[in-house]
This record gives sequence, structure tokens and C-alpha cells, in this order.
Amino acid sequence: MPATAYPSETIDVLTAGEVLLAEGDVGGALHVLISGELVVERDGVVLSTLNTPGTLIGEMSVLLHRTNTATVRASKETRVRTIADAAKVMAADPALSMKVASILASRLDATSAVMVELSKQHQGKPHEQGLFSRILNALHLPDEDGDASVSRHDLFDIDPAIWPRGPM
Repeated sequence: MPATAYPSETIDVLTAGEVLLAEGDVGGALHVLISGELVVERDGVVLSTLNTPGTLIGEMSVLLHRTNTATVRASKETRVRTIADAAKVMAADPALSMKVASILASRLDATSAVMVELSKQHQGKPHEQGLFSRILNALHLPDEDGDASVSRHDLFDIDPAIWPRGPM
């Protein structure tokens, strides 16, 4: 994240138990962990504990233009940098947009690597292989049969002849 402050940027301090993002609420802000610890929970399942300064939070709702997909709560006093109206800020700052894209690509790469390793460890176990295949397909392939519980709206929905800026 750039050292320069954006006009919509604030530093927020959360107390233990305070919610930064609530699942189902309208998103739109990016948050960067400065210090402390956040717990990420989706549908009642704890997904992650975040305590590394610089961790990005809220990017999915900003980029997908939808409600927050998880609840993020402070487990102790926590400081975050918040950029309100992040889609507008990112549209005006290509460097910020590339940084967010890089973070997301790194997360996808790490997730894919873990899934491949787990799949190798569980070869010959049909139930596990089916589960791993479903997850890998959700990460990398468009949903063609409509039966998957994961809905994808990405480059697969766009004519490659006009992406990213129009006809070549």
C-alpha cells in the first residue's frame, strides 16, 4: 500500500470482539491490518486468524461488487488502515490496483499448491479426490453445469477478443 494517505483513508482502532466487517453487509472499503489480530468467519466456520501487518481485508466485496462474504472480528485491540470507497480509489490508482491483484494472485497460487499437495497425499481415496476436484474446479474453471455451489463470474464470461479494453 502506498505510504501517501488517500483522501478517504482513516486509521481505525478496534477493541476485542468488535466487528470490522459483518457477513452479508454492504462492503466497499479496503482494510489493511496495522497491528493486532482479526478472526475471519464465514457461515459460522472460522476460516483464518490474521495477525500479519499489511494483510488486506475487504477486497472481495470491493472487487466483486457484492456484500461481505465473511465476518471479520478483532480478537484483541487491533489497528487497521481503512480506505473508504475503495473501488473509486483503485480506479484512480493503477499501482494500488496492481498491488491488490498481486495479493489475490498470490493467494490463489498458494491455495492451488496446497490443494494439489493434499490431492497427491490422498490419491486412491475416491471421496477425498472428489472433494479436491470440486475445490480445484471451483478455483480454476467456469461452472458449466449449474450444479456447483460456487458461482464464478470472471474472465470466462468475457469475450477474449474485447478484453481488457475493447476490440483489438
